[in-house]
Amino acid sequence: MSLTIKSAAAADPHEVKVIPAMRRGFLNRCPACNRGRLFGRFLKVVDHCESCGTEFHHHRADDLPPYLVIFIVGHLVGYGILMTETRLEVPMWVHLATWPALTLILCLALLQPVKGAVVGLQYALGMHGFGAARTKKIADEDNLT
Repeated sequence: MSLTIKSAAAADPHEVKVIPAMRRGFLNRCPACNRGRLFGRFLKVVDHCESCGTEFHHHRADDLPPYLVIFIVGHLVGYGILMTETRLEVPMWVHLATWPALTLILCLALLQPVKGAVVGLQYALGMHGFGAARTKKIADEDNLT
């Protein structure tokens, strides 16, 4: 049984790495080129990148971003409440003023970046039409050269 290791020169130049694509989406950038904006409005993904022309209209982020945000914020806020209750003597009105506001702020702050990361993941894995669109774009580029 032998292991085959691809060299950097043998790697497909059109291959998309998952982590960089998710990072680009998280930062509201096109997962393909890192130049164009991914969102036109707060949670509305643009139809295509204004820089490289990559189409995004067929993404299917759907319910995964809110689930991930609830998971992250729930753990952060739950840990904060637990640590505050066990280590500090804080009046109840401070809890009622702090934790719901912090929860709302964290949810709103994380929702767009997490959705961008999910779209980047779908792009990198070629899900929901991204693979066919990428293949078509590569074929068009190869025909031009």
